[in-house]
Amino acid sequence: MLPELSKIKGIHPGAILKRELKTQSINASLLAESINEHKQTLSAVLNRRRAINPKLSIKLSKYFNVDQDYFMMIQASYDVKEANASFKERKPDLSKFRKVIFWDTNFDEIDWDKNKQAIIKRILEKGNAKEINELISFYGKENIREQVKSMQNSRLASFRQNIESYNLAD
Repeated sequence: MLPELSKIKGIHPGAILKRELKTQSINASLLAESINEHKQTLSAVLNRRRAINPKLSIKLSKYFNVDQDYFMMIQASYDVKEANASFKERKPDLSKFRKVIFWDTNFDEIDWDKNKQAIIKRILEKGNAKEINELISFYGKENIREQVKSMQNSRLASFRQNIESYNLAD
């Protein structure tokens, strides 16, 4: 029996299909013949080289007795996950930060994920309310709390004050 859509979001439909074929001890060639589809097409889907299209989704839905859009929904979820992962990098609203805080680096080339801990520390030490609020909006309070836990205390009193003022301590 195929899993609920909510449990398999972001997984390639070929992986789901391959698992189901194994579970039901069905040969891919037999399935292709049963749904009147080329073996090569099905093989490409199973090996994640090809996407599910509407016609194939309908054929598979009849065979597996699921909604006609079941496999299309899996495909769409997978496509969204892939598109999201392909974004070059996430960035906060840079207009809310003063470049002078990052005086020692090229502001436009900061990797906001890779340098998260250093950025959080610097903004908590030297940032104003607008910058700290954008930092919280971008990373989230829980993520900042986790980073703060692993940081050594700063020499600057503003660091501890901002952690307390913005409720960023454990």
